[in-house]
Amino acid sequence: MTTGPVPAPPSPAQVSPAARSLADPDTPFAVVDVHRVRRNAARLRARADRLGVALRPHVKTAKSLAAAALLHDGTPGPVTVSTLAEAEAFADAGYRDITYAVGIEPHKLPRVIALLRRGVTLRVLLDSTEQATFVAATAREAGIALPAQIEIDCDGHRGGLRPDAPGLTGIAGILHDAGCLDGVLTHAGESYFCYTAGEQRQAARNERDAAVAAADRLRAAGLPVPTVSVGSTPTAHAAEDLSGVTELRAGNYAFFDLVMAGLGVCDLDDLALSVVVTVIGHRPEYGWIVTDGGWMAMSRDRGTAVQPQDQGYGLVTDLSGTLIPGLVMTAASQEHGTLTARDGAALPDLPIGTRLRVLPNHACATAAQHQGYHVIDGSGGTQAPTPGIEAYWPRVTGW
Repeated sequence: MTTGPVPAPPSPAQVSPAARSLADPDTPFAVVDVHRVRRNAARLRARADRLGVALRPHVKTAKSLAAAALLHDGTPGPVTVSTLAEAEAFADAGYRDITYAVGIEPHKLPRVIALLRRGVTLRVLLDSTEQATFVAATAREAGIALPAQIEIDCDGHRGGLRPDAPGLTGIAGILHDAGCLDGVLTHAGESYFCYTAGEQRQAARNERDAAVAAADRLRAAGLPVPTVSVGSTPTAHAAEDLSGVTELRAGNYAFFDLVMAGLGVCDLDDLALSVVVTVIGHRPEYGWIVTDGGWMAMSRDRGTAVQPQDQGYGLVTDLSGTLIPGLVMTAASQEHGTLTARDGAALPDLPIGTRLRVLPNHACATAAQHQGYHVIDGSGGTQAPTPGIEAYWPRVTGW
């Protein structure tokens, strides 16, 4: 569990001279292109500004203070977290406006109260009378406002209440009576299966409409709803009108990945995260190239398997980031990755010791396999065969 300050990432001058190139560190390791992170961040920041809503990035993808700093242009701003360890680490770094967007349970409330006493506005999420009751009781006992948002189910049914659920106003009333009602929140999880721009725009409209309908219903009952929060990476980039919404959330957009590229939300050139692996063997009788990067490096996520183009465990580039046509990571054991050619492509001649980069299906899952990121800057256009490492960004760890 992370309870103290997370060290700031080293500056370029602090990176070991022995690790100045992607050809140097032992593989497998994660790489982030800081130029692409900045570009991705600026794109969504500009969109939120055009839509007239606050942007509350979800930091669970990168789990990195250095990466998060780029999402608000260098200044700590509102963030969303998926664990209390993240909340504590970001609070230690000066973040004071945090939403913990996973349903709350009683055992975690002492850590929530501790952060509130430090002057951090930490919102919790709930969708039941039981949760509202113990949140309200804890707030009264502690003598402190404990802001809570009611989760609204707009499509995926993972959690939340439908906007017309009979219990919605009762839950809100319990929170309001204890000074805890902060608003409503929803997430369009089904947008990850919307394969056209039109479907994504409709998912964004549905997400907005569900949240706004719930807020309107509570206001009609005389209850305040200061926050109406929506967002997913696909809908955040597809929304055309967020009237009635106060804030937009997204997380994957910082790095993007093959699932988002498969949906058309981004291009392959936007993917900021990759994993460097080394060729360790060949099985020509099977058409395989074997690397030292298995599912421990890439994760088991096969998110593109349900898309029109299955990308296996990831697409393969050379060290400069240039895609190797037709080469795909199609199988993985714990520490071994199997690369094969598809669509009639010839299997490239890659001797043992050759280093490659693999683009991930799901950036959040792949990033979670690593303790941090070697950072390169691809802003110079055509890169050298082995891009220089600018810095190292540690990840927030623990739960």
